[in-house]
Amino acid sequence: HDFMPLPNGHFLVLVDCNKSFTDLPGYPGTTSVQGDAVVDLDQNWNPVWVWNAFDYLDVNRHLNGLPDWTHSNALVYLPEDGNFLISMRHQSWVLKIDYNNGAGTGNVLWKLGYQGDFALTENGVPTQDTSAWFSFQHFPSLISQNGPQTTLAIWDNGDGRVLNTNGEVCINPLLGNAFPACYSRATEFQIDESAMVANLTWADPLQYFGVWGGSINQLANGNVEFDLNDPAIPPVANGASEVDELTR
Repeated sequence: HDFMPLPNGHFLVLVDCNKSFTDLPGYPGTTSVQGDAVVDLDQNWNPVWVWNAFDYLDVNRHLNGLPDWTHSNALVYLPEDGNFLISMRHQSWVLKIDYNNGAGTGNVLWKLGYQGDFALTENGVPTQDTSAWFSFQHFPSLISQNGPQTTLAIWDNGDGRVLNTNGEVCINPLLGNAFPACYSRATEFQIDESAMVANLTWADPLQYFGVWGGSINQLANGNVEFDLNDPAIPPVANGASEVDELTR
């Protein structure tokens, strides 16, 4: 889904990989599970560092079933500390990986999202509202990084959004008069790694649900641009995508 040029001329590339498991809960017999790896290629395209999800995550946590376990879709380089983020759609997590410009351990430093490592606040107020987290997200983009403070824009697709502590999830509106229906959002999270708090500072809940894909960025003028991709119910007839620019 993604590759990323680095300041030293290397590339980080996101690749699929498979590993076979026997008699996983709910999956009798042999299952070839599809996960993700990240490979650091030098200027001569030689692999010099690698990270593999199978080495660090529990294969039994699969929000979209198996075999498509993680379905990572984006990489974000963090210039201040030389680490990177990986967006895992089928985990509803954005992970920070100890890369340290090729000298890192590969350890997962934190997991951002529902059932991750952060307490959640909305505009600084603690909340137990599970639906405030992003779900099956795309395209986290770095707005700023200053010491332990990182601000990310994240396109929140909203598939399988966990609505409450009972574990109730939203329903794809393509299934008819579904309730509660899934919806997509443009979001901004401020992450405090010292306090381990993620603050939802801004969100634009849409009346539309983007089934897959999408992107988001903060523009130079401070506005937010996002792409609603593959809307379940198109905003206009035969609309396959819609790009919007919003003020705050």
